Amino acid sequence: MKFVDESTIKVEAGKGGNGIASFRREKYIPRGGPNGGDGGDGGSVYLIADSSINTLIDFRYKRNFNAKSGQAGMGTECTGKSGEDLYIRVPVGTVVTNTDTEEVMGDLVAADQTLLVAKGGQHGLGNVHFKSSTNRTPRQCTPGEPGEKRALKLELKLLADVGLLGLPNAGKSTLIRQISSAKPKVADYPFTTRYPNLGVVKVESHRSFVVADIPGLIEGASEGAGLGFQFLRHLSRTGLLLHLIDMVPPNSDDDPVKDMRLIENELSNYSEELAGKERWLVLNKIDLIPEEMRDSFCQEIVNKLQWQGPVFYISAVSGDGVKALTYKIMEYIEEKRKQNDE
Repeated sequence: MKFVDESTIKVEAGKGGNGIASFRREKYIPRGGPNGGDGGDGGSVYLIADSSINTLIDFRYKRNFNAKSGQAGMGTECTGKSGEDLYIRVPVGTVVTNTDTEEVMGDLVAADQTLLVAKGGQHGLGNVHFKSSTNRTPRQCTPGEPGEKRALKLELKLLADVGLLGLPNAGKSTLIRQISSAKPKVADYPFTTRYPNLGVVKVESHRSFVVADIPGLIEGASEGAGLGFQFLRHLSRTGLLLHLIDMVPPNSDDDPVKDMRLIENELSNYSEELAGKERWLVLNKIDLIPEEMRDSFCQEIVNKLQWQGPVFYISAVSGDGVKALTYKIMEYIEEKRKQNDE
């Protein structure tokens, strides 16, 4: 299924039913008085987060959503039936923005969380409400109010514990295939990954985390170049970033240090908050470096980067160092979860 992470829809709540002017007419009861009932309330429109949905693709084909209107009131003080509320299911992680005001209306981050996006119109009043000692035959009644109309921008931000960051062909897709059951496309050319992939990493029974493979960034991504810009927003949800570096790039002129600085620059240009997230350095494809040179070569890169955080040497293809990396990630995430619970 094609990944779609942004869409625009129009929602309209139901109109409130009109109140009516009616009078009691029964044998042997002259001048029975007013008995016009109220209309029913219009149905409201809600968004509800559904954990079984992972894309906004359905909104490519259906963009207009209308809740039911309330029925008009009836005689004998009968109230009209209220319109049914409309519930629209969206993926967990959907941010909802009013396109007219640019106001963020809500962020659906938990399964079954609901958000009112258009309130149904209020019902009209029947003439029974207008009777008084001086007005025993009121003919006034009020119409139902229209329901709210809105144009909404839906933006999906993936909910993942870990985000994979790096240039095209850094080995992100290979790593996520190695540690999870996700099967993103892997090939020997750039931009193999065109849409984000989520994978669940099971370290042990009842110990797991979610990792997101984001399409590779290139220079100028923060300004809209390449595929990565469209998906940088997904990294903002993650608690930890793994910065993958290709230690043996296919182009001999490429420099791993320069490549990392490029990515860091794009992160800062896009969002200072994103650039300040916890980030671990993962030096990939070490199997392509002669074993006797491996440690010194990797340490030279670390020294040039003046990197102070955690560093891991791995081969996503062979699996070298991958298990140790996943256990460290799990320990980090469990500690963060513990802190959040306190």
